[in-house]
Amino acid sequence: MKTRDVVIFTGKHFKVPSGIQRIDHRATHGWQLRYGGTKLFSDGSQDGTGAAASLKLATEELFKRIAKLPAPSRLQREPSENKSTDLPVGISGPVVRLRPGAKVRECNLLVSLPRFGAVPRRSTIYIGNENTYTEQRYRRALARAIKLREEAEEAYQREATRAKRAGAQVMIAKQQARRSASAR
Repeated sequence: MKTRDVVIFTGKHFKVPSGIQRIDHRATHGWQLRYGGTKLFSDGSQDGTGAAASLKLATEELFKRIAKLPAPSRLQREPSENKSTDLPVGISGPVVRLRPGAKVRECNLLVSLPRFGAVPRRSTIYIGNENTYTEQRYRRALARAIKLREEAEEAYQREATRAKRAGAQVMIAKQQARRSASAR
């Protein structure tokens, strides 16, 4: 899990995990958790003395939410406004092309298959050639393309959640090691 250094208004430095933001505005001082909704963990003082305790509470709540909630997805859910077809996100076509050496053109749908931590794969779903193309074959190919895309999105979401939870576990282990070392 990524962390960053944050310096609060008192000059004190903190290592803060992603998903937690510092709020210092007029009479409000605390850490805001932004993961599965927002929650403010107030310092309880105007001088910033409670910042470490409130960060600890915010971090514990972040770890609870990561363990319970799926990871936020960066996949596009709705088609772009300028998409000229009414096909779902990640599916384009039908693409008509004449392969070298072929006598008839063929028709395909292109499906973008997202992969977590890797470049998306592109899959081609064959509909038919200009002699065999029918509306029924198009609908069957579209259903297959939608199913492929949904399966890829589910796998992406599973992998993103698994990676997020693994990152949180590493951070928890580091915190526990620091606590046990400082207790000696």
